[in-house]
Amino acid sequence: MKKSITLAITGASGAPYALRLLEQLVAADYQEIFVLISSAAKVVFATEENVKIPAQPDAASDFFTNRYNAKPGQIRVCGKEEWFAPVASGSAAPKQMVVCPCSTGTLSAISIGACDNLIERSADVVLKERGQLILVPREMPLSTIHLENMLKLSKMGATIMPAAPGFYHQPQQISDLVDFVVARILDHLGVDQSLMARWGYQPDSK
Repeated sequence: MKKSITLAITGASGAPYALRLLEQLVAADYQEIFVLISSAAKVVFATEENVKIPAQPDAASDFFTNRYNAKPGQIRVCGKEEWFAPVASGSAAPKQMVVCPCSTGTLSAISIGACDNLIERSADVVLKERGQLILVPREMPLSTIHLENMLKLSKMGATIMPAAPGFYHQPQQISDLVDFVVARILDHLGVDQSLMARWGYQPDSK
């Protein structure tokens, strides 16, 4: 079975997290990386990173493949209503999925099993198949509704990992803060990473 994962990117602020995570997943040699991008996420990419994602899935796949020097076919961008994509079925979907960043709207939809688009359906599949779902919300302050949705999803087995970087590694630039969050995501995925030294260890220690 191919080593595969789904990365969903929604309209919350945090495009740098998504780009860095995708780069690391390519380097980790996942054979298939299914990328799902909401319309709002494309607006955020243009606003935060001056990155324009092509509208067509095939063109977007080529864009990311060239950007990260991925192997042919390693990155597959799926359309938001591409219901015959492997991620839409428990018989074919990857057992790991990360929603980064995760908007509170997406968080809410996943918590109630809405499945109105491919991102929501893919998350629903991972939950029902008892796979690994990591949600990276980026919002503040958090309302009672947000917190209740996170608690509900946590009880279902999802990992709630807010984009809240630490400072004990003495970050010197924004990319250090981004790497802190991405490193923690990779840790939970079981991917070896050298982006950030572990607590109590020197940068070059294991």
